[in-house]
This record gives sequence, C-alpha cells and structure tokens, in this order.
Amino acid sequence: MRAAIENLPASRIREVANAGIGRADVLAFWFGESDEPTPAFVRDAAAESLRQGETFYSHNLGLPELRAAIAAYASGLHRSIAAERIAVTSSGVNALMIAMQALAGAGDEVVVVVPVWPNLPAQPAILGAAVKRFALGVQGGAWTLDLDALLATVTRRTRVLLVNAPNNPTGWTLTRPEQQAILEHCRRTGTWIVADEVYERIWFGDGPAAPSFADIAEPDDRLVIAHSFSKSFLMTGWRLGWLAVPESLIPAIGKLIEFNTSCAPVFVQRGALAALAQADEFVPGLVERLRLCRDTLLPRLAGLPGVSVAVPQGGLYAFLRVAGEDDSLVFAKRLVAEAGLGLAPGSAFGDEAEGWLRWCFASRDPARLVQGVERLARGLGL
Repeated sequence: MRAAIENLPASRIREVANAGIGRADVLAFWFGESDEPTPAFVRDAAAESLRQGETFYSHNLGLPELRAAIAAYASGLHRSIAAERIAVTSSGVNALMIAMQALAGAGDEVVVVVPVWPNLPAQPAILGAAVKRFALGVQGGAWTLDLDALLATVTRRTRVLLVNAPNNPTGWTLTRPEQQAILEHCRRTGTWIVADEVYERIWFGDGPAAPSFADIAEPDDRLVIAHSFSKSFLMTGWRLGWLAVPESLIPAIGKLIEFNTSCAPVFVQRGALAALAQADEFVPGLVERLRLCRDTLLPRLAGLPGVSVAVPQGGLYAFLRVAGEDDSLVFAKRLVAEAGLGLAPGSAFGDEAEGWLRWCFASRDPARLVQGVERLARGLGL
C-alpha cells in the first residue's frame, strides 16, 4: 500500500457515530445532512425514469439537458455561464476529486484553507501533492481570514488554492472584496482556484446565494467551482454534483469522469432536472426552515455557561467550544455515552479545530435541537 494512503486518518466523525448508531436514545447531529427526505417531486421524476427503463450509460459530462439546466440555474444566481463549461459528476466529492486529478500531481503545492471537511485536504494528498494548510483565525469566537497572510502563502510555486466557503465546519465565508483580492493575486501567480461552493444557497445573508467567485471571474480564469445537489435539494444519498470550469478544461474533465465513474446514473440526473425546475419554489423555503433551526439552537448554546459559539452566515453547522474540554474526540464520545447526544469532534476537521464540536442543525423539528441542548447541559453537569 502507498504510504500516502496508509497515512490517511480514519474519519473521526464516523468513530463517534459508530459509538452511537443503533441506539434509539441518541439524538444524532454528527453528519452533515438534514433529517428531511428528498422532496417528492425529485423522487417521482427519478422513479418515472426508472419506469421508462432509463438504466443505461449516459454521456460522460452528463445529459445535455441537465448541463443546460445547471447553466441556466447558475446564470440566474451569478454571471452568465455556458452549458459547455458544465460537467455533471457522481457527487460533489467526486467533482472535487476530479478537479484535483486534473490540476495537481505528485510534488505540486496545494494550499488549503482550514479547518475544513477532511476529504478536501486528503484528495491532493492521495495524489502525492504537497499540502500546505492555511489556518483561519478566531476572534471573539468567530473564525476569520487573515487575507494578507493567505496571499503571502500563495506564491508562484502554488499550483492550486483550495477554499470552501461557506465553510464546513465553521460557517465562515468569504466576502466579495476578499474574493476579488484572491482572484487577482492568483492571476498574478498562475495559481488555480478550486472553490468548493456547495453551501452557497444555504446562506443567511443578503441575496439568494453567498458571494461566489462566479460573480467576478472571467470564463477563462484558472477557476474551478464545485457544486452538489446534496445540500440545497436534500439529495445527499443521490450522489450528484457538478463542476463549472473553463471550457478549455472540459475535454480533460470528460476523460477523468470516464476513468472514475464513466457517468452519473440517468435516473438520478432526471431527479436533478426536477430539482432545478422547482428550485425557485423549494430552496428559499428550505433556507428559511434552516434559519429557524439556526436561530433556535444558537441562543440556547450561547446561554450555557462555558460555551462559546459564533452565528454562522452560511452552511448547516454550529461550531462550538466548551471551556476546559480540549480533546474533542474524547468529549464527543462521552456525550454519546453519558448524555445521548451525537456531535462531530472538531479534530475531525484538522488540528486547527481541536477542542471544538460541530453540530448539524438541519432538522425537520426544531424541538429536537432544544432537546439536544438540554442533553448537552446534562453532559456538562448543568
């Protein structure tokens, strides 16, 4: 086995979940998904596709009508984008891996803004790239970016800058001026930006979406944006995503899809078409339900003695710290065992997040969140 693979850490989120899965008395908030099922109009479209016998291969880059629908959807949120720049992938994480395969190889420098979902820095490491972690800072309980320090870290040696905003797990996101400065700097250094923007619609600020590099980039900029149907359309188990790339990169992306998965299933793509067709009706309502969840959970957490938490502007997560609890894995396991509460340990997202806990607040019933806070208080002896 290659050392790069052998040295990959096992998922600490799974480690905590495995301690509680199957226990009916555990309230689980450890995974990054809602407990609300995929909307019926998506499920019905996929089921009809199966009834019609659409069980064969499709184009590597996705159904032409889905690529066109994604382009129209993205153009409605940002600057106009051509369907010829869209590639459909078998999940958002697959989109990110294909982007890395296209851009980074052994010895290339990849700068990753952390803390972040552990799959992101793992992907270039798997490919043999030299991963350099750039840590966000914490001010007043909120995660912040030292822009000047980041720009100093990204040099002409940097092949790829990988950034996830809105961020999992912290809820931090980039501002438009920060994005502009990063884009201009990467133009000067020749660095590719891989932007994981899967949470762009799960956004509690002004406008229908979080600030995106798509708003300011030119079509031929060295920019790859990864998206997923998982979060905004409640399609986590469907495994469908997409990439927006310069048109010159599309042939390489198509080849890599062939060598990875060949294509995304047609019936899943039909479900995605239905999701996009009703996006304007469905997504805003979902975001408001998530806002209610956030606004139910955050004040109650902040009211517990010793607990600090910042209000996230985007994403599905509250990222909290409990004074005196510096080993997040041990603490998370103890909460499962003693309080029946399942949270993700901060250390799952890198050493930079040790001592923190991630709480996914995407719940159909906000009362579950209230019960969860009561269990956390019990676990803290309050």
